[in-house]
Amino acid sequence: GLPAGAAAEAAPAPAASAEAKPAAAIVPARPATPAKTEAKHAAGGLDQTTLRVSIEKVDQLINLVGELVITQAMLAQNSRELDPALYQQLTSGLADLERNTRDLQESVMSIRMIPMSTVFNRFPRMLRDLAAKLGKKVELVTQGEATELDKSLVEKITDPLTHLVRNSCDHGIEMPADRAARGKPEQGTITLVASHQGGSIVIEVRDDGRGLNRDKLIKKAREKGIDAPDSMTDAEVWNLIFAPGFSTAEVVTDVSGRGVGMDVVKKNITSLGGTVEIDSAEGYGMKVSVRLPLTLAIMDGMSVGVGDECYILPLSSVVESFQVQSDTIKTVAGSGRVVEVRDEYMPVIELEKVFDVPRFDFEHVSSIMVVVEAEGGRVALLVDELLGQQQVVVKNLEANYRKVNDVSGATIMGDGRVALILDVGSLVRRSRH
Repeated sequence: GLPAGAAAEAAPAPAASAEAKPAAAIVPARPATPAKTEAKHAAGGLDQTTLRVSIEKVDQLINLVGELVITQAMLAQNSRELDPALYQQLTSGLADLERNTRDLQESVMSIRMIPMSTVFNRFPRMLRDLAAKLGKKVELVTQGEATELDKSLVEKITDPLTHLVRNSCDHGIEMPADRAARGKPEQGTITLVASHQGGSIVIEVRDDGRGLNRDKLIKKAREKGIDAPDSMTDAEVWNLIFAPGFSTAEVVTDVSGRGVGMDVVKKNITSLGGTVEIDSAEGYGMKVSVRLPLTLAIMDGMSVGVGDECYILPLSSVVESFQVQSDTIKTVAGSGRVVEVRDEYMPVIELEKVFDVPRFDFEHVSSIMVVVEAEGGRVALLVDELLGQQQVVVKNLEANYRKVNDVSGATIMGDGRVALILDVGSLVRRSRH
């Protein structure tokens, strides 16, 4: 049995499932020594210890845990009035409940997490075929395949990423002869990188191709009737790519320019609560960074009060909050009101007016501003009070009610009230028009 055990140990774990099955099967026949048992786990463990469960069951579990979290928050809120000396056991029990609920929530959320390698694995073959078709030499490098992402997001992010990779191969990487003439290696490289940054995951698609041509983009935008002054910063010029129907391809091939342009990519990613950024250096290549929340089911939120209502802002988009005197808010003809924050003017949005919040204390003046940013723009939201921050369980409003403007979802607060989660991107767009 020694060679079998040795074979199982020598085989690297991920690739081992195929080669090491016989080895793993032989080992248990004899009384296993600890080394062999470990080898067995390392090698064939992947097949023997996984369990396939339908996604409905997992979703149901997540829903129930969400309800549990809400109930626990309600108990915690109601027990604050109790005298801790009299109800010592009850309060310590509730503290345990809170800790256990949080752990349960985290482990249930991690069930849905799958590594990015499931997405990255489908690209090498696609790129090989595409490069052969275009007569180019391309190598694919992936980093951070172990980074995990919510399954529902993985399914939705695959298409936009596929488009970005095809784009890099088609538009970015030059023909081998052109590359050689420029002193580059004939083989182009496309790099896919996934990494965690804060509460989000960042996926980058980089290529060392020709990069974006500023003048060409501006010329193309003007042909399309898009306002593109020469004073635009590079970043603004790169963002022109996201305009609907925009394609820099001279000829429409079956690879690109099929009208499924970058605008669709951006729309898909924005609908997942993510952002896309482009960075490019002409002649050296470009990089597209996609930033996404780790999961759509739970998020950190900051709750703000307006009148008697409570709204939740995604904590990831909150920049700062401050008290404001009413005389620092200035009215600008035609575009509403602005406030000056450290020499920068920002549009002011009154949540009270956006959502028609009923008011009973008429002389009240809202004096707190929360600065939020999304899609590269910032706005200051005028609110009555900051209530605090907490993890909220996101409920889909569209599925349970209907689509509401400027709202991305809803949650149930500890006291049983429903609070709306605001769609910061849509509020920023609102301020631009």
